[in-house]
Amino acid sequence: MAIAIAMRSQDGVSRTSVSHRWSPIGSLPVQKLRCRTFGHAMKQPIRKGVTPGPFLEAVLFDRSRIREPEHYAFHLPAIQGLSRLDLHPQVTFLVGDNGSGKSTLLEAIAIANGLNAEGGSRNVQFSTRASHSQLHEILKMRRYHALIPDAWFLRAESLYNVATEIEHLDSEECNARKLIDSYGGRSLHEQSHGESFFAIMSNRFSCGLYMLDEPEAALSPQRQLAFLAMLDQWVQKDSQLIIATHSPILMSYPHAWIYAFSDQGIQRVAYQDTEHFRVTKQFLMAPERMLKHLLASASPDESPSNRPPD
Repeated sequence: MAIAIAMRSQDGVSRTSVSHRWSPIGSLPVQKLRCRTFGHAMKQPIRKGVTPGPFLEAVLFDRSRIREPEHYAFHLPAIQGLSRLDLHPQVTFLVGDNGSGKSTLLEAIAIANGLNAEGGSRNVQFSTRASHSQLHEILKMRRYHALIPDAWFLRAESLYNVATEIEHLDSEECNARKLIDSYGGRSLHEQSHGESFFAIMSNRFSCGLYMLDEPEAALSPQRQLAFLAMLDQWVQKDSQLIIATHSPILMSYPHAWIYAFSDQGIQRVAYQDTEHFRVTKQFLMAPERMLKHLLASASPDESPSNRPPD
């Protein structure tokens, strides 16, 4: 059954898209979770007229809609046999090795929700190079309800392009209020990578559906800890987030599910069972032993002790 999805951005622009509500299918267990609070007794008040999260219950894969069966995204081992991915009502982490498909899936979910492949809000629609996969074409969102008050796709690799587009739109608009005012009023290009990330998240994120692709790429360890505090504030405002990450700091957030991508598929795992936690812990507990093992194959001329100083 088709449902008209009315979407309203924070700047008041209304849009309409169409989604579908489907019966549960797939290999992963279905677990109905409609409670919005996982251990948060006190919550910040929701703005009047804003629909609280969660927004997405699951991502469904309709393989009958595949146009090109040989397309690479449909042959990623983690995604190849997937028919359904249930989402945590608050935070879902996608983790795995480079090339495992986590960012490809996150990008497809963002596009399927009306967001630009290169990042931004629903009002930032541009294309520097159309390099995204076809995976979004077969995705269907199983929603808790129709209205999503706000949405943003934040990815480290193309934030520069988003910042440029915001400046371009501001140069064309005749409105007294500029888009950059929603991001703190200072050009994102005039800030460091990490500062621009925080400018977007602290000024722009509130109650909505937010997808972040490897945000730790721009953040120092101290800033990653600060990010955890911000993440908890968004959760208390009834936001829902999907985050692809390599950071054992970020994925430590307790009110979340972690999906590990591998050649064996996608598996929900506990935090301390992730490779990221185990490898980082092993290295920090005995860095000398780990380095000795890793550098044992280096020739004498290539060993760190024989290299000239920088």
